[in-house]
Amino acid sequence: MTERTLVLIKPDGVQRLLVGRILARYEERGLKLIGLKLVQVDRQLAERHYAVHREKPFFDGLVEFITSGPLVALALEGPNAIAVIRSTNGATRPWEAAPGTVRGDFALEVAQNIVHASDGPDTAEAELALWFRPDELHSYEREIDRWVVAPGD
Repeated sequence: MTERTLVLIKPDGVQRLLVGRILARYEERGLKLIGLKLVQVDRQLAERHYAVHREKPFFDGLVEFITSGPLVALALEGPNAIAVIRSTNGATRPWEAAPGTVRGDFALEVAQNIVHASDGPDTAEAELALWFRPDELHSYEREIDRWVVAPGD
């Protein structure tokens, strides 16, 4: 089933010059890039993005970190895109992330774990709407899709 989902390459990924390397991992898996932008997040957007964590003790730290520098917002599409991206990213706790995953290769701690990815279809839909206007998401055909995606998917 084709899905659309959100990935944020957080300020630590941008500052550490990892954007291209991380984006390449998703593209090499066969996912289609349908939206991309560099964003300096304000507090209001950060609080809306992390609203589910508002009552948790780490909420303020999340907001401070995500607003500390620019991040890259990606909209990606493909069969089972949510699960594919989450496995590509690795466990939230970098010390539990397998080598070869984004977090397993580039992160040491939860507070600065390089990427955020939507955790399910409903979350993906809501997060994409939060970070991208409809006219910023692009549908298009790629010649490689016949080599990446089985007919009918």
